[in-house]
Amino acid sequence: MSSVRDPAQAWCVHVDDSLSALDLPDLAGSPRIADLGSGAGFPGLALAAALPQSSVALIESVGRKCRFMERVIAEAEIANATVICKRSEDWANGDGREAYDVVTARAVGRLSELAELASPLLRAGGALIAWKGHRDAEEEEELGSAAHDLAMEPETVMAVNPYPSSRNRHLHVIRKSGSTPSGVPRRPGMAKKRPFGSAGPRRDRV
Repeated sequence: MSSVRDPAQAWCVHVDDSLSALDLPDLAGSPRIADLGSGAGFPGLALAAALPQSSVALIESVGRKCRFMERVIAEAEIANATVICKRSEDWANGDGREAYDVVTARAVGRLSELAELASPLLRAGGALIAWKGHRDAEEEEELGSAAHDLAMEPETVMAVNPYPSSRNRHLHVIRKSGSTPSGVPRRPGMAKKRPFGSAGPRRDRV
């Protein structure tokens, strides 16, 4: 689940990096958080441990990763974290729709893809916080082009340096500007395959 094997290095690379977003007021005061593509539990599990007053949903579609996080939650007694073993698109069309104040995503996908997956999970005024590496003008332009279709407006980009090798690390805050647009999310996989805002003809929402 991670190429990092040394515990000390893992603490810096994964835990410190996950906690770097605690400086953002949206996250520190959020009652309900959803973590997209949680994988081995970063940033979601680290944030749940640091924010015991927040309810954190760890959304992950791969069964073995879900089982790993469930074991960690049980053994570490992280009572405010829950594993949602589903595609985020499916969860957003059910109990997860517009249910969260903040959505987090670390090393999951392009900004426009993340914005599409986060939009139906967020209440109006909520925020997506995305962990990214160096800034990519093309990727940010793509997100800007997709903003209206997704009701997700880029708000700020914060440079962070939680550990020595994290140069060019950035947190993107993207604000839900209204109710979820009709047809969002599209069927599973479409956000990655045909992202809103990319070059070419307007993408369908089926």
